[in-house]
Amino acid sequence: MSVFAAERFVVSHDSAIPFAVEVHGLTKRYGDMAAVAGIDFTVTQGEIFAFLGPNGAGKSTTIKMLCTLAHQASGEAIVAGFDVATQAKFVRRHIGLVFQEQTLDDELTAEENLRFHAVLYGVAHNEVDARITRVLSLVTLTDRRKGLVSTYSGEMARRLEIARGMLHTPKVLFLDEPTVGLDPQTRALIWDDIQRLWIEEGVTICLTTHYMDEAENAGRIAIIDHGSIVACDTPDVLKASVGTDTIEIETSDDD
Repeated sequence: MSVFAAERFVVSHDSAIPFAVEVHGLTKRYGDMAAVAGIDFTVTQGEIFAFLGPNGAGKSTTIKMLCTLAHQASGEAIVAGFDVATQAKFVRRHIGLVFQEQTLDDELTAEENLRFHAVLYGVAHNEVDARITRVLSLVTLTDRRKGLVSTYSGEMARRLEIARGMLHTPKVLFLDEPTVGLDPQTRALIWDDIQRLWIEEGVTICLTTHYMDEAENAGRIAIIDHGSIVACDTPDVLKASVGTDTIEIETSDDD
């Protein structure tokens, strides 16, 4: 668990605070299978929001639709004020995305990877150096700025991908299983980076995970299974709804 308290990431749902994400009846089908089955939720601007569920629950499919990488079968999704179906180009300009799989160029340095991303997203030329310096500082990779990505550890590469997702100052940052395949100590370091982004940049963060301890860092958690959201609330409320733990012991001779 991170040294940061989970309650620091709760954002008030005051009606005066705009939504960063609004989803109504969102559905995605693959043949006869409903990967996402008509879900509804909102994410307040400046919130950390987590999707928690097992593999195949529909978490990544939901993220792909919100990031315009997959088309919904029905329903509506508004991200950063733009409709993902009819204003996809505007959505992409205002979001950052970190995939489950690494998408860095191993033959380029960290700085070269970030410069390439800056060109793709149209970051003003006179702002590029400052943003590279800023995001590398946020993920504590300043001293490896000129290092080839091929020399990076898995942890460092993941941190660089998070930095790349923040380079163009997105309004919403999507993280799909940001710590998958990493050891517990490295997972904690990645979460320190995520929380630093939230505190210092004020970005809205939507992430997916199947680790319950990670989801607890979010202000709210949507538990998703078989394409449906079965519960959505703060970690404290969700834990309280479960009740107390019960331990049942059986022996070879109960009588």
